[in-house]
Amino acid sequence: MDHLVLTVIAPDQPGLVERIAQCIAAHGGNWLESRMSRMAGQFAGILKVAVPAEGYDELVEGLQALNSQGIRVLVAESGIEPVCTWKPIHLDLVGNDRPGIVRDITRLLAEHGVNLESLTTEVAPAPMSSEPLFHATALLAVPLDLSLDQLQDKLETLADDLMVELNLRSDE
Repeated sequence: MDHLVLTVIAPDQPGLVERIAQCIAAHGGNWLESRMSRMAGQFAGILKVAVPAEGYDELVEGLQALNSQGIRVLVAESGIEPVCTWKPIHLDLVGNDRPGIVRDITRLLAEHGVNLESLTTEVAPAPMSSEPLFHATALLAVPLDLSLDQLQDKLETLADDLMVELNLRSDE
């Protein structure tokens, strides 16, 4: 079995996921995992599919043919999962919205070898003032040699500059 990672984007409409699933099933593929969401009238998703080697080319052609229905699919072969040399840490962040928060946080994380496993962000009105508040939740892959205290100290220094509150927590 070969594994593919698909990125999908299309104008949101009922039946969209069914058309993608039908294409995968019609070519002998198996839908393994996915993350999908609607945002600003668009539907976007990333999914992992297994397909027998003999059906690989036909599946890719079928997925690319969905473009005629307004469904854009980017196909990539799945990579090799690295040996686990990291620990999962959850990050929650909230603060007044301003440009550059994601850039500044991700720069600091990258400088310390921290990888983003998942990231969800939104801007919503504050309960009392209705001022826009930026919220982020992330799952971080933190190198085993970087302590949670070290990472917390680095992020708190940045949080003071950004005027945001953040919380790190481990599953341990």
